[in-house]
Amino acid sequence: MRSQLFRLFDIGAPSYFVLLVTGFMFAATLGVLWAKRIGRNPDVVVDLALGMLLAGVAGARILHVFVDGYFWDYVHLCTDPSLVDWQITKGACLSDRYDGIWDAAKAVCHPKSSDCFAWAYFWAGGLTYYGGFVGASVVAWFLLKRDRFPFWKAADMAGFAVPTGLAFGRMGCLLAGCCFGVQSSGPLGLVFPPGSPASESQFKRALLPTMHTESLPVLPAQIGESAASLAIAAFCLLVVHPRKRYDGQVFAVFVVLYAVARFILEFFRADDRGGVLGISTSQWVGILLIAAAFAFHRHRLNSLPTLARPPETS
Repeated sequence: MRSQLFRLFDIGAPSYFVLLVTGFMFAATLGVLWAKRIGRNPDVVVDLALGMLLAGVAGARILHVFVDGYFWDYVHLCTDPSLVDWQITKGACLSDRYDGIWDAAKAVCHPKSSDCFAWAYFWAGGLTYYGGFVGASVVAWFLLKRDRFPFWKAADMAGFAVPTGLAFGRMGCLLAGCCFGVQSSGPLGLVFPPGSPASESQFKRALLPTMHTESLPVLPAQIGESAASLAIAAFCLLVVHPRKRYDGQVFAVFVVLYAVARFILEFFRADDRGGVLGISTSQWVGILLIAAAFAFHRHRLNSLPTLARPPETS
């Protein structure tokens, strides 16, 4: 775990955000090469990528605030910081990093001052993929319509570019320590350092005497999703794209494959993600997206005979 990948001019660069931007650059590069190959203006793809990045981060942050279980913490940070409990040591609480107030009775740290904009600090971590997916998709529709670029043709490009970028983002999750898996005593188990999200979660579940010890070994779910994303990107680019029967098919395949992979991986994650009836928010969203993708696929296939029907002969 390495929450800060490096420091530049005494400013720390969060690992997750650095890997997120790296993934965006790779995805955008793939999109530019694709546009040149099909004879389209690559500048449209660059504008599209930047717009989707901003909208994606905003959407991912907003969904995190509302569904990942931290909503009231953000509210109390603005209205009454004394209701926010930080499970950190007294030394960390009083350090320059937190500058908090130590509550000896509860052995927790409270923020010293209110902060009504903490919910917006996306660079500190806390992004939900499907929120970004929806936000980026909405902005993509408006930008492509403005530039008169075929939406579903561009969506097929996203079908292999997005999972490529996502693979980098999940490795950023590994370095940040978030999105960790369930406890495991097998050879794949990873131990996260004291104070990590894994240690905090296990302490809350009474698996550790304090969060300031190493976590028990957990499955590296982040690596699993990164590998799955790369496999989906390769399959969509090398297998589906050359054989697609209609514009939008590559994107539909990506949506289904990622939703299935994410649905399965959610059972191996142990971080707080919110959910209903034992199903996480991401799993519910995945189910809806799979249904929508199959409906879209059926609609497009049913349209093919009409579009490609040969002239009648007598």
